[in-house]
Amino acid sequence: MDKQEASEIDNSKEEPIFHHQMAGKSITVLGTAHVSKTSADKVHELLATGNYDGVAIELCPSRYNSMIDPDSLAKMDLFQVFKEGKASMVIASLALGAYQQKMAEEFGIEPGAEMRMAIDQAEEMKSEIHLIDREVGTTLKRVYGNVPWWKKMGIIGGLLGSVVSSEKVSEDEIERLKEGDILDSTFSQFAEEAKELYEPLIDERDQYMAARLEQIVTSSENQSILAVVGAGHLKGIESYLAKDEQITSADDLHTKAQETINRLDTLPKKSRWPKLIPWIIVAILLTGFAIGFNKSTDLGIQLIIYWVLINGSLSALGAAIAKGHPMTVIGAFFAAPLTSLNPTIGAGMVTAAIELYFRKPNVGDFSDLRKDTTHVSGWWKNKVARTLLVFFFSTIGSAIGTYVAGFKIFESLVGA
Repeated sequence: MDKQEASEIDNSKEEPIFHHQMAGKSITVLGTAHVSKTSADKVHELLATGNYDGVAIELCPSRYNSMIDPDSLAKMDLFQVFKEGKASMVIASLALGAYQQKMAEEFGIEPGAEMRMAIDQAEEMKSEIHLIDREVGTTLKRVYGNVPWWKKMGIIGGLLGSVVSSEKVSEDEIERLKEGDILDSTFSQFAEEAKELYEPLIDERDQYMAARLEQIVTSSENQSILAVVGAGHLKGIESYLAKDEQITSADDLHTKAQETINRLDTLPKKSRWPKLIPWIIVAILLTGFAIGFNKSTDLGIQLIIYWVLINGSLSALGAAIAKGHPMTVIGAFFAAPLTSLNPTIGAGMVTAAIELYFRKPNVGDFSDLRKDTTHVSGWWKNKVARTLLVFFFSTIGSAIGTYVAGFKIFESLVGA
């Protein structure tokens, strides 16, 4: 079977579509616009034919659960989030959701309507539902881990900036969303210029979804599968499916697909030296204190005062910017100088715990979290979001304080 017979793209309609034959089964991949009612109608039209006994959708388990259970955030154990170091990931996920909601409010659209249509109709027809996208958390970690450290703050700033910006969403951004999805649109300005972002954000997901479709074909009883994906992923998926056409054995194809998925699910290995940096800084600071006391007791005390005032004040300032409880701000001042000398615990962990103690979020805060985080003021009004901000800003403040105080100590030692 040649490539033309195996895969045929139809561009005659607004929604591009291609058909692929594999292991004696049929795959139809529909490219949709995630903000288009027409796309949702096309999904309905295809499924209404009754020709498909399996439906694959461009969602990962987390995004799927969020879609079918909007109140899933209310089940989140916030303290566990901080303890497991997942606060930054939760903030990023909220920012993505907030951007999506912002689009919906400004243009009266419902992003992901075609996915919702596919889920509802598949359930109604008792067709099997398959989730084929990679976990959003894994994608974000691979995006973050694939860029040099000096570019990471730009990504975080751009992500949060897209949420807190008061500017209206431009038509160009809407068009980008029509061609891809919420992840592609949010990071598109970066991905267009950086290969290290394009690969984990778009190309790897094309590979992943193609591999998942191969898994479905070789392991499920479905004979005809409709896959609903963003139009921006259509060519990539078609290309990767075509590359495996020469594999005729179902077992070999399944093994190849599983190897691809395992590779793309692997989180980037963290270099050892970044973990050593905090300990090196601590060693340098303690050495500085020792040198100061060796020169004179007054100098040693002065260095400690510099350390406490600068580090504590900047962390407290961060907690104050987040509008933390007064006790949280005070706690940040006293905790930061100590936690900065102990890399196993951060100032944010302490301040978040204090904030949770004095302002424990209620069920309403969790329920309103997605809605509140679509507006700048909502991040400070909602107790859950505000606790996340307390963690983030007090941590940043302490980090800045560590370097500022460190330079001040070095300057004092040199001048002594």
